[in-house]
Amino acid sequence: MRDREAGAAAPRATRRALFGWVMFDWAQQPFYTLVTTFLFAPYFANVFVGDPVRGQALWGYGAAAAGLIVAVTSPFMGAMADQTGRRKPWVAGLSVLLVVMTGALWMAIPGAGHLVLPVIIAFVLATAAAEGSVVFTNAMMCDLVGPDRLGRLSGIGWAVGYVGGIASLLIVAGLIVTGPDGGATLLGLEPIIELDTASRQGDRLVGPFTALWYLIFVIPFFIFTPDRARRRRRANLAQGLRTLRETLSQVRAYRNVVTFLLARMLFIDGLGAIFAFGGIYGAAIFSWRGSELGVFGIVLTIAGAIGAFFGGRLDDRLGAKPVMIGALLGLTAAAFAIISIDERHILYWIEVRAPEPHDGLFASTPERVYLALAVLIGLVAGPLQASSRSLMARISPPERITQFFGLFAFSGKITSFIAPLLVGLVTTWSQSQRLGIATTVLFLAAGLALLTRVET
Repeated sequence: MRDREAGAAAPRATRRALFGWVMFDWAQQPFYTLVTTFLFAPYFANVFVGDPVRGQALWGYGAAAAGLIVAVTSPFMGAMADQTGRRKPWVAGLSVLLVVMTGALWMAIPGAGHLVLPVIIAFVLATAAAEGSVVFTNAMMCDLVGPDRLGRLSGIGWAVGYVGGIASLLIVAGLIVTGPDGGATLLGLEPIIELDTASRQGDRLVGPFTALWYLIFVIPFFIFTPDRARRRRRANLAQGLRTLRETLSQVRAYRNVVTFLLARMLFIDGLGAIFAFGGIYGAAIFSWRGSELGVFGIVLTIAGAIGAFFGGRLDDRLGAKPVMIGALLGLTAAAFAIISIDERHILYWIEVRAPEPHDGLFASTPERVYLALAVLIGLVAGPLQASSRSLMARISPPERITQFFGLFAFSGKITSFIAPLLVGLVTTWSQSQRLGIATTVLFLAAGLALLTRVET
């Protein structure tokens, strides 16, 4: 209650300031939509590497490495930012890294085995930069609105981000990327530029396009959204470490926050793995190509935007915790159902007709069920993520808000290398993508159990 009362005195930001903050989500979401989930990740596994099982395992190892980097560095960066008061310089530095490394994904030429390691490194660093910058933008929420509007602001941010993902996906899949034989784009339209299909320039262009998108649309954040006034102290690593040690030594005083962070540490890993491997899994079991993946991504993203927008309002009305518990129950049920599907079966044993070549998109029953479950995942994933950061803003001490959002990022990434790693290891060991994906359910269930113990 003390933190809530302290936050109530937060100044109300102007509409331009709120617009700039929300546009950061719009700018960054295409990295997750285009690169890590729907277009580049399946291309990486199935075409660039050429072996879906090995490609999924390598992608999992890369995601694990990025998560470990974020987990180790975020709390220290947050502690140092709280010393100076400024957040934007940190966001600017990480933005440069994100733009450069995302653009470097252009190197993923099919058959160029010697470039697998450089592409993985670029993906790791781009992901670490994207996740790291969110530490500072999340911490700015309490400087923009009071606690009674945190849920709405967070939900609108997630919803706008999802819409940005949809817009970028429509542009890339509808106007740029063609199938491997050329001709129409993935959504059946005439491409606006001619690209070499043999070297898969369309798929590789996803990286540079995402970098340019971010570079353009992050500008309102830097122009309109105010930063905290600079304090006299400069960022100092040693002092940042001391401040972080003080916080950790007082962990009993923050037991409720720690319980929430442990819960999030688990369920956000499961969610991240589902998003990271959902497209890869669907492409493998249904032999989806670009058109199916593009439509799948659009549907899932629209569902996420709707869920985040209305979830933010439920957050302010009912509280973040009930919204998150409901979302986790839905997500766990959907994950259980997804791993029961293959190209000829639903619920493991119910056999259905195989699709004919002329049937069109999502013609088989398993594909349609898979798509429906993806809609459910999108509807609950948005509120889960939006309410997570609004709850963190409400229960964190205001004077150390950036540091605690560093720990928030830490909680989302310290085991994030375990979830993708486990998916990769189980996939490699069993030679089964289904068993690899199944490991995500363990993280969701454990996170839900801990969340019920958080006091709000």
